[in-house]
Amino acid sequence: MVLTTYGRSSGFCIDPIEKKPLNHFYPGTPVLSFGTAGCNLTCKFCQNWDISKSREFDKLQAEATPEMIARACVQAKCKSVAFTYNDPVIFLEYAVDVAKACRAQGIKTVAVTAGYIHAEARKEFFAHMDAVNVDLKSFREDFYHTLCSAHLNDVLETLVYLKHQTNVWFEITDLLIPGENDGADEIDDMTKWVVRELGVNVPMHFSAFHPDWKMQDKPRTPAQTLIRAREIALANGVRYAYTGNVHHEEGDTTYCHNCGAVLIKRDWYELSEWHLDHDGHCLSCGTKCAGCFDGPAGSWGRKRVPLRFK
Repeated sequence: MVLTTYGRSSGFCIDPIEKKPLNHFYPGTPVLSFGTAGCNLTCKFCQNWDISKSREFDKLQAEATPEMIARACVQAKCKSVAFTYNDPVIFLEYAVDVAKACRAQGIKTVAVTAGYIHAEARKEFFAHMDAVNVDLKSFREDFYHTLCSAHLNDVLETLVYLKHQTNVWFEITDLLIPGENDGADEIDDMTKWVVRELGVNVPMHFSAFHPDWKMQDKPRTPAQTLIRAREIALANGVRYAYTGNVHHEEGDTTYCHNCGAVLIKRDWYELSEWHLDHDGHCLSCGTKCAGCFDGPAGSWGRKRVPLRFK
């Protein structure tokens, strides 16, 4: 078997790390993001369908070797590289080689994935990652089976593996689709499971859906749905719960779970306040904020800078 997308990408772009979304992994820093083409799921609501559903190689740009990508990260002063846009588990060999080249240059590695991967491949893939955002699409098997051609339990196994068998920092995203996976009971079940099986320190992002791909009949997710989901998560013990794809300052802000002080205030992807020491401790009470911190806040802001390899 040959990976025909090895060394080719659907596009490179320097993004804020918060866009992955990762709010507790070197906040405010730039990340070089890229993907290839195709996916191992068939989500009818895919928000990146032009890339993930593509079988056309003309979607892919010129060759970019792992060493070229590592050099680009260094030259652009990126803190990390992210395998995203389509699921990196389907270009595992390329992602792993890029990760090795980047780590050799001191660049952190990030995966944005649905977590739908076999146990053996899971070990190899995540051994080369420093941070992961897992897209937990629903907490119902029928949703996964009908809309994604996948199974919920495999994703839950990935999350449990990340928590208990690796040192990888990870956060969870739940894209809430009106009438499909946005019910209070489902969110209650999901967040209770997260606290019970993964602990209170795993950040959760509740993101707004927009009509796309084969799900054009659904409306955009109301902001109030995301706010309610965040409130349920917090009530169930999740310490860090966020809203995404809407402008909601409270849902963008990181608070100290001990004293309630604002730790990081965000306006979309812009950091407007920072009240942590260099190791991530609250300046008000000294409590450690869960995550990866190293020095002062990054200042990349909202910028999105496309990058082309010649």
